[in-house]
Amino acid sequence: MLTDLGGWVIATVVALGILSVAAGIAVFVVDSMARATFALLASFLAVAGVLLALDLVYLAVVTALMMTIEMAIMAVFMIMFMMNPAGLMPMTMVHNAKGSAVIGAGAFAGLTVGIWTVDWPTRDVSRPADSTRQLGEAIMGSHMLVMLVIGIGLFATIIAGTVLATARGRYDRFGADLAAEHPDDPVPGGLPR
Repeated sequence: MLTDLGGWVIATVVALGILSVAAGIAVFVVDSMARATFALLASFLAVAGVLLALDLVYLAVVTALMMTIEMAIMAVFMIMFMMNPAGLMPMTMVHNAKGSAVIGAGAFAGLTVGIWTVDWPTRDVSRPADSTRQLGEAIMGSHMLVMLVIGIGLFATIIAGTVLATARGRYDRFGADLAAEHPDDPVPGGLPR
């Protein structure tokens, strides 16, 4: 496979791969949730760049869009729900540091050995006319309905989380005029105005 790629493609893939690994390591080195979120986003965007360099445009765009929006939502939830402001206060990002380091090193070694020792198959068939459609059918297949329902469920969760995080009363949308007309209505929390 590597012999089919141009020199600049290999150099780009290697550079973006190094950037992705470095940003992935930074996720566990930085001392706040917000910085870890942006380091993880940088790692995923570097992976999207690798996919783009390998001419897998659809996967690159999907990876970039999904990860960007996911990290933005994570940052919004951190601002809403974390006790420290926006997750910027120092905190440890690693739990069971020794155990996780041993497991991570073992997984890395196993995957590296597998990559270099497996006899990779060669392609004997020609490229399909619509590779995007073929990829979608291979990924989704009979699970399309499940994925659609999950997408709606996730969207509803985002909206519900946002609604629960805002402490607004019934009249906040309409201003103080309606609130003045109903002075006995309780504000959120049950205390009278």
